[in-house]
Amino acid sequence: MGSGFATLRQAIGQAGSLRLFVTGLVLVLALLVARYSWNMPFLLAAERGLYDVRVDLNAPRVDQDNRVVLVVFTEETLAATGKRSPLDRTMLARALTNLDALGPRAIGVDILIDQPQPEDPVLKDALLAMKTPTFFGFSSNEENGEFVMPWQEAHMRTFFAGVASAPVRTANIRLDVDSDNAWRQWPVPARVPPALLVNAITGAKGFARHQGSARFRRAQFADRPVFASLPIDLFGDAATAVALKDAIAGKIVLVGADLPEVDRFITPFTRLSGQTTPGVELHAVLIAQALDGVTLAPLSPVLMWALAVLAVLLGALTGGLDGSARYLVPFAVIEIGLLGWIPYGLAGQGYDTYGLSSAGLGVAWLLALIAASTMARVVGAEQRRFAQGALGKYLPRDVAEQILAEPERLQLSGERRPVFALFSDIEGFTSMCQSQPPEVVAATLNDYLDTMSAVVLKHGGTLDKFVADAVIAFWGAPIARPDDAARALACAVEMVQAGERFRVAEGGRPAMGRTRVGLHHGDVVVGNFGGEGRIQYTALGDSMNVAARLEGANKSLKTAALVSREAAEQMGLDHFRAMGRVRVRGREKPIEVFEPLGVGSAVADKLTEGLLAAFERGDAAALAALRARSAAAPQDRALAYLVERLEQVGPGGVHDLD
Repeated sequence: MGSGFATLRQAIGQAGSLRLFVTGLVLVLALLVARYSWNMPFLLAAERGLYDVRVDLNAPRVDQDNRVVLVVFTEETLAATGKRSPLDRTMLARALTNLDALGPRAIGVDILIDQPQPEDPVLKDALLAMKTPTFFGFSSNEENGEFVMPWQEAHMRTFFAGVASAPVRTANIRLDVDSDNAWRQWPVPARVPPALLVNAITGAKGFARHQGSARFRRAQFADRPVFASLPIDLFGDAATAVALKDAIAGKIVLVGADLPEVDRFITPFTRLSGQTTPGVELHAVLIAQALDGVTLAPLSPVLMWALAVLAVLLGALTGGLDGSARYLVPFAVIEIGLLGWIPYGLAGQGYDTYGLSSAGLGVAWLLALIAASTMARVVGAEQRRFAQGALGKYLPRDVAEQILAEPERLQLSGERRPVFALFSDIEGFTSMCQSQPPEVVAATLNDYLDTMSAVVLKHGGTLDKFVADAVIAFWGAPIARPDDAARALACAVEMVQAGERFRVAEGGRPAMGRTRVGLHHGDVVVGNFGGEGRIQYTALGDSMNVAARLEGANKSLKTAALVSREAAEQMGLDHFRAMGRVRVRGREKPIEVFEPLGVGSAVADKLTEGLLAAFERGDAAALAALRARSAAAPQDRALAYLVERLEQVGPGGVHDLD
């Protein structure tokens, strides 16, 4: 990670003024997103959703609140009274009279008496006889012009003026919702009398002008809701009502509707449960909060700006680091987890997180990450192109890229790795050198080596070195790939085919001999070898020698490419034809060799393969059949020479090479 910070500082220094300016603009945009995401339409829905979830998950679990009781009109009440809208005022009058007799602390009525009804005299008589402080819902045309017409407001004022001698007053029952129709906040304080119901009925100090998020609570037990709710039908008869004295005495009673499609609100709980809440219960939520004297602590703008800066800094830092994914990915996961937990943790500590960015922090972190990583990649790409161009003059491209990614690997070291080792050479190249001018030899050889290098690199091989006209390469180090076997075989075939172009003289270039390739698989020691002043990434070991011997064996076996069984088995024997067993100089153990199909005259011939296998089992007739097939294909010199060798060594025999 230390090198990552160094790379970040270097990238900033080399970025240039224009890139830094553009990156700075994106970071400023990210900062504004992190701070003002609640004001951005494309993020507002996400912010509200995350707010609702953390309110729901952080809501304290409580037993039933014994200070507030709901008395509600239900569907059963409407069916019994035969009235749906407006609610039956005779039932309301009887219930209020009977509730008054039970000694409640106060009564709040979340029902608008906004139009005349025949039973109004009954309700007025009941109110005039009340002894309990009672607060009826009221809403003015000025505050709620969409739903309360001037004539409705006038009716309410006239009606309650007629009961002014009783302890009956009006109270504002407005519940303000957000643009998504969800209720989360205390209503804006009433501009003119009457006061909000919560303030009128509790008289709690400090809440007259209070604004902020409502404090939600969850029921601790499934069968005991936070607020007890009783059907108003139970209080329509005095004899029935008296049995509920303990449930009413000394408590604040809220009368309202609990109907499926009337006066119901979306709340933060709706996000996960899908259930709405009756408005009368929301008034109970506010009243309970006021009685507790609890307000959610507001977050200071300084803290919200600090969190925005933190999100941008973390994203920019992570995006600008040039490190291994195994370090950066956990680092990024921790950052995302931290930014996601902060709003949740603050809500759990009693802070009001309405307006605090949550989705915005994540988006800002991502924007900063993209901006910083883009700048780092652009600068890094320029650095890599320069460095790779310099290193590429001395080291293979794969090795150069590895060193650029991990500079610490540029040390004298070695490791044992299985590789596919390849040697190629030009037949008769020494003779050509002696017969041609030096400048012609140099131009021809450079053109040839450029071609062969391109073939090796095309197939992902590591170029080891050039030894005159010989090209040495391997697969499996420093990077091993699952398809190294297929890559190595394809390279060997294409090198032979590419070499055919140089067998024809053209453009002042002399004709060259056939390209021959040897390919083997085995363990070698690979690494940087040399001295502190000059090193070379290379492979050492017997497997490299075997590949070189196989390249030389092509001359004797009349083939263009030879592959050992160790390599051919991994490449798939269906891609080869067997060329018998040979013993090369310096190696006692015989090597079973194969010629790739499609190289020279090697073609797929299942009958020939079967005859060779039969000969190895001791079938004398198989040799005669092989001789006949060779005679029928005079251009196949390799097959002809294979038959000659088999005649000499017999089944299971080994041909010794000089």
